[in-house]
Amino acid sequence: MKRQLTLVAAAAFALAAQISQANSEDLRLIGSGASFPFPIYSAWFKDFSKKTSGVTVDYQAKGSGAGIQDLINKTVDFAASDAAMKPEEIAKVADGVVLLPMTAGEIVLAYNLPGQPKNLKLPRDVYPDIFLGKITNWSDPRIAAANPELKLPNLPITVVRRSDSSGTTFVFTKHLSAISPAFKEQVGTGTNVQWPQSDKIVAAPKNDGVTATVKQTPGAIGYIEYGYAKLTKADIALVQNKAGKYVPAGGKGGAIALASAEFPPDLIVWVDDPTAAEAYPIVSFTWMLFYQKQDPAKAEVLRKLVAYGLTDGQKIADSMGYIPLPSSVIEKVKAASAKIQ
Repeated sequence: MKRQLTLVAAAAFALAAQISQANSEDLRLIGSGASFPFPIYSAWFKDFSKKTSGVTVDYQAKGSGAGIQDLINKTVDFAASDAAMKPEEIAKVADGVVLLPMTAGEIVLAYNLPGQPKNLKLPRDVYPDIFLGKITNWSDPRIAAANPELKLPNLPITVVRRSDSSGTTFVFTKHLSAISPAFKEQVGTGTNVQWPQSDKIVAAPKNDGVTATVKQTPGAIGYIEYGYAKLTKADIALVQNKAGKYVPAGGKGGAIALASAEFPPDLIVWVDDPTAAEAYPIVSFTWMLFYQKQDPAKAEVLRKLVAYGLTDGQKIADSMGYIPLPSSVIEKVKAASAKIQ
């Protein structure tokens, strides 16, 4: 009897050890940051977790600024930002940072007008002045002149901007500063900027918050990533590019705009005002941020996550409203991901 109890105890101990070992092999990776790529990242991480035994990837869309701060504070395993990282931010991370452009997208101007008029045209000298608070009504002569075929209402314009520290804001204000000296002087570029003081300029958190506020507010206009507009069927304006053309979002214009990008060694590049005739004018890459030195087991899985994003992940980019990375960029990112150790 005593021998049987010993055998039972030994079996129970072995089973407990096996369970403990199995649990120790489960790996949960936590990421946070940009809302701009959240729809596609969410799809990637769900599929990667499903296909990778013992691995779960969770991501919170808190905004680029919050993601960068989480990386600095070491409260996440990786982060994401449309504003990449500044040198002074990178310097705060003792283990080093590997920045990898993983996808790209277009920023569009979603609007809400009575009757839902389509294909509203906004010239490049008009939409910066809307966001400066200089053009305040949809019946403004400058908007009307660009849209003779549309019946525009006598309705105040409500500008919806981001309330959080936002990479989308960074890219959008960088573009506006590139095409409007007045915007550059009065507002400038940043993840947080001082917008003009007006009760017709309202704030909302993240891309989905801006999208929802525009959809709920007659006369509103706001800047969001194209995927959110596509998902919610929001009306989006045709914005004029540097060549004077109105190129729609969601076509080849985004890829044409990004084709001019020349990547430096740190893989951070901006296309503030693309010159190609068929280019969509407001585009950006968006980055994932990883610790260069970290736990080897996590590093291995994170490299696999990057490889997934560069292969299977790119296949769904277009259908979700993002721009697939060019093959030349994919090769650069693949090589740089080896630094995650």
